[in-house]
Amino acid sequence: MSESTPSLFGPFRLGDLTLANRIVMAPLTRNRAVEGFVPSPMAADYYAARADAGLLITEASQISQQGQGYQDTPGIYTDAQVAAWKKVTDAVHAKGGHIVIQLWHVGRVSHTSLQPGGGAPVAPSAIRAETKTFVSNAFAATSEPRALELSEIPGIIADYRRAAANAIKAGFDGVEIHGANGYLIDQFLKDGSNTRTDQYGGSIENRARFLLEVVDAITAEIGARRTGLRLSPVSPANGISDSNPQALFNHVVEELEKRHLVYIHVVEGATGGPRDIAPDFSFEELRKRYSGAWMVNNGYDLALAKSVIAEGKADLVAFGKPFIANPDLVERLRRDAPFNELDRDTLYGGGAKGYIDYPTLADAAA
Repeated sequence: MSESTPSLFGPFRLGDLTLANRIVMAPLTRNRAVEGFVPSPMAADYYAARADAGLLITEASQISQQGQGYQDTPGIYTDAQVAAWKKVTDAVHAKGGHIVIQLWHVGRVSHTSLQPGGGAPVAPSAIRAETKTFVSNAFAATSEPRALELSEIPGIIADYRRAAANAIKAGFDGVEIHGANGYLIDQFLKDGSNTRTDQYGGSIENRARFLLEVVDAITAEIGARRTGLRLSPVSPANGISDSNPQALFNHVVEELEKRHLVYIHVVEGATGGPRDIAPDFSFEELRKRYSGAWMVNNGYDLALAKSVIAEGKADLVAFGKPFIANPDLVERLRRDAPFNELDRDTLYGGGAKGYIDYPTLADAAA
């Protein structure tokens, strides 16, 4: 869309969608799925209340039971899960919103109690993640993973493809592949977690192979115009690291440019933490390698969001935690109004409290 000076609150054409504004709700794990890892009935209210955002990205949703790393997170691999998500997408679309689902395999960031048959989590290499997961209503150390056999990798790629097909059945406008924050795709990408010696390890080209095969499988199923991807080049989330992230992600983005994904979503800095943890890393180098929509995230306030849009440094800005306590975040940003206080005790698990009961500006005025 032609705009002399792009505005955070102006419309944006994303693939086949016309977004009402350039504000995106980032994926936010809330641990409220019910039996069968089905989205809670409350999820329809939760997402619909935030449909004023130009685009909603759901909480990360596992592509298989093996892909689960935390208790009570929803999946997108059974008919019951698809049916429950359809209620969410219908509610969001009824409000005029757009919504995509984030597809997730956690890899080594899991616990045996969540895995099929109580088995070990899987990873590119048998290197334990120095982090914790959330099981039995408490944080616990991750379990020791096992390295994936070469013969198992095509099956996981097929799980991604089926999950993408299920997402479209559930009425989603598309999917976001979770390639960030130390989960399975990120584990393959980065040499701190990938010490394989086959075609999925060693060189940058080999370590990027799994991501690109997932991208190719999903785009073959639902099309590139309905497929986005999240990356976190320098975030140490979940104990992840790489010895040369600039070269790695320059290559990754150059390969993605050939595939014309509808957007790339980049976590700048440490996920949920400082933006300046890698001062030598150039996000601008990545941006100039990609001609499609560029979404940024991490630590954005109103002033910074408005400036990166106006200067053309990004096309979309994703806000995370502010959306939890402020279902009307877009209107609060538009008015530069104060935010509700976040109840951190209700972030992970629970019921309606801290989930669908935060007041809006309209509520306060009534």
